[in-house]
Amino acid sequence: MKKIIFKGCGTAIVTPFNENGVNFDEFEKLIKFQISNGVDALIVCGTTGESSTMTVEERKQTIEFAIKVANKQVPIIAGTGGNCTSSVIEFTKWAESAGADAALIVTPYYNKTTQEGLIAHYTAIANSTTLPIILYSVPSRTGVNITPSTCLELSKNSNIVAIKEASGNLSQIAEIKALCRENLHVYSGNDDQIVPILSLGGIGVISVLSNIAPKYTHDMVMNYLEGKITESTDMQLDSLYLTKALFSEVNPIPVKAALNILGYNVGTPRLPLIPMTEKGQEKLKEEMKNFELI
Repeated sequence: MKKIIFKGCGTAIVTPFNENGVNFDEFEKLIKFQISNGVDALIVCGTTGESSTMTVEERKQTIEFAIKVANKQVPIIAGTGGNCTSSVIEFTKWAESAGADAALIVTPYYNKTTQEGLIAHYTAIANSTTLPIILYSVPSRTGVNITPSTCLELSKNSNIVAIKEASGNLSQIAEIKALCRENLHVYSGNDDQIVPILSLGGIGVISVLSNIAPKYTHDMVMNYLEGKITESTDMQLDSLYLTKALFSEVNPIPVKAALNILGYNVGTPRLPLIPMTEKGQEKLKEEMKNFELI
């Protein structure tokens, strides 16, 4: 069996910005809020963290800060992916030296590649580090899907331990688990598919929802893993409309708006993302009220 980085809920944490760059005072509050509410890991500088509009120096400072504040209370998983293999290798090696516990590596976007290219890309990265690697398949953003047979081949590498599966294709996820079994752990990459993926052998979620409902999302996963299937299923269904509101505009636009509504000061997304529309915020507030967050 491959190393388990975490079971339960890993929060894909937002990066707060202000006019000077990363708002580290606010980031510290978010990290402490997450840890005190029982999340099992923090994913820093991923999609929700807006890594694509951060400088390399900002990403390094943000990851280092999270490692320091978390102080080994939960694993820190660094988003080190990109579409240049040599740059990803360099950044992943840096994350290892900085003390990260794992790396989340998205498929190459824009230039894309073939399945054989994905195998070569991830193998080169995995062979350059001792950090556990989580593959990240989100074809709606990257235009590249990691197929089950590619997962099987990559699972033979001892450093490649898991996949964040955000394809939305449950049949594909079932095939990944059928082929790889315990050689590749699966995390849901979609908050509306947590329980379905757990039912196929998944061990947790890398979540956007948990930015505003960390304990709830953690409990949903743990209830399932502890055999409380009905309770977990009810929690999945009860959170459905809040989740829909959180993805009604491009992530992380809505979740940043939600955190600001809760009293945090995470700022607005960086261009080309823009603040949430007034109509979207009204619907988001309605669902947050229904969920008793406000």
